[in-house]
Amino acid sequence: MKNLDLAHIEEQLKYRWDYKYVWRRKQNNLWDSYTSYIYKTQNWADLIPKMAKTVIDHKLDKHELFYYASNRWYNFWSAMAVEQLFTEIEGITPAVNSRDREKDFFIKQTPFDHKTSIFPKGFGHDINYAKSNEKELITWLYEHQSGEQRFHLKNRLFVIVHDINGNHWKMKARLSLIKTAIKNYVSAYHEDQLQKVIFAENKQALSDIIWVQQ
Repeated sequence: MKNLDLAHIEEQLKYRWDYKYVWRRKQNNLWDSYTSYIYKTQNWADLIPKMAKTVIDHKLDKHELFYYASNRWYNFWSAMAVEQLFTEIEGITPAVNSRDREKDFFIKQTPFDHKTSIFPKGFGHDINYAKSNEKELITWLYEHQSGEQRFHLKNRLFVIVHDINGNHWKMKARLSLIKTAIKNYVSAYHEDQLQKVIFAENKQALSDIIWVQQ
């Protein structure tokens, strides 16, 4: 994918803010196939007619489709933008295969996937507890990741966004704020700070959390 105009992406993502963030159905491969155009549609205005056509073509509930497609679109383009924020930093090398689902880039010699997530209310503890017990949260995040396309137990950096007013999902569009947090993290990065997470059958991963708060 060509380099993104990050200011433009941030502007487009914020159009999604005009609607509540809900999922009317669990994510699945069939509905992912219905909405695969999100990967080639950067502009919000271009997304609207594609969603409308999908409703007609597949005889779907328009509200279910709207939230499903718009949420996937929002999360995908935020993720692409955040990945670029990482790879623009000196010392970070993009993965050779842009479609590699297990790694997006290398910090020094260590490969990482990245995932931007809102602070999970299902974790059962507040953010102060989470920041003091990062390994517990990281393990929880691996265990509760989606079972769909990007599921894996390899190295991952979690970018956790938290808004004091509870609008955590909107933080995924605040690319300027995320950029500052990533740059600060990478400037102080050392592999010794990574958490080693052990899974069944002796599988293990290196992971860490980059906190983005306001």
